[in-house]
Amino acid sequence: MKVFINKMIPEIGIKMLKEEGIQIIFSENENLSHEEWLKYCQNTDAILNVGGDFKYDKTFFDTCPNVKAIALYSVGFDHVDTKEASQRNIPIGNTPDVLSRATSDVAFLLMQSVARRTSYNFQKIKDGNWNTFDPLHALGQELYGKTLGIFGLGRIGFEMADKARKAFDMNIIYHNRSHNEQAERELGAIYVSFDELVKNSDVLSIHANFTPEHTNLFNHLVFEKMKPSSIFINTARGGFHHQKDLYNALVAGKIWGAGLDVTNPEPMSADDPILELSSVCILPHIGSATIEARNGMARLAAGNLIAFSKGEKMPHCANPEVYSNHS
Repeated sequence: MKVFINKMIPEIGIKMLKEEGIQIIFSENENLSHEEWLKYCQNTDAILNVGGDFKYDKTFFDTCPNVKAIALYSVGFDHVDTKEASQRNIPIGNTPDVLSRATSDVAFLLMQSVARRTSYNFQKIKDGNWNTFDPLHALGQELYGKTLGIFGLGRIGFEMADKARKAFDMNIIYHNRSHNEQAERELGAIYVSFDELVKNSDVLSIHANFTPEHTNLFNHLVFEKMKPSSIFINTARGGFHHQKDLYNALVAGKIWGAGLDVTNPEPMSADDPILELSSVCILPHIGSATIEARNGMARLAAGNLIAFSKGEKMPHCANPEVYSNHS
């Protein structure tokens, strides 16, 4: 079996594939044009995909009929038309669980960084503006006993809520497609409507899987309903929020601060005015950027392809219905 990998992954994943006799094809450079990428994909049996630069849609599958399996080096699969893949009996692997802690760590970090305006204060030192003590300048806020609202209380959201509960005794409310009984039992989390989540959260953190209907869900209409003291956190996908609306809401004092590990667009422009605001902290999509998480992702992605090569089900499959299609 020939596998195309579009960007280098940790050695553990490469080693696993080689030990199973799987032939690996790497591109000569990692910044492929769409045409170059397609040429590699057309000459391979399976793909280990890193990043969201390319779409796996009907056009792709028509153009690359030899591709029989795709293993994503990610949890998210919003760049893949899983319905189209399933109709063609192509399993799509992903890497859940291994990055839940690392990603929730970043959400928790952003919450505190925004609350205490750390990016702004760090920049002040770099700019030589560490002036005399001013008891009223750019004050932050404390998080003790406040309400954390989670949009999408799955594995990552649970980790975030657990940290907030233990560190700051925060109250947890959440909105989901279904109830999370473990969170209700262990964290005292309370299920609320989307409208209640927006209105009652002191910190609102997004941890849901992104789908097209979520595009710009957090826009001016939603920011209008939030508390003027509230903090907005997004470590899921940039498409969830309308970035200009977010900027306007911050400037107008509709909300207090924002922490983003994902932006809209991504990458964002270095001269985006949102970067100048004192109660904003933005990171370049580093949620899973730990040695432990990235190694774990490599193991799961390789494991999915190895299982496929042996005619077995992928252990972590984003479209499990593919197996019932021809069972």
